[in-house]
Amino acid sequence: MGKYQLDTKGKQAVTKYHEKHKPAKFDKKQQLEKIRVEYLKKKQEQTDK
Repeated sequence: MGKYQLDTKGKQAVTKYHEKHKPAKFDKKQQLEKIRVEYLKKKQEQTDK
């Protein structure tokens, strides 16, 4: 056993901590869909005038 080896309980705690503190993933598809919807809304408003 090394000086800093973790048991299973410690490993679970570490993985839980890292999952909690990692930055939110940037979802490109979702972002593009959002932009597309906004664009279509603006286009619709312009044609209504």
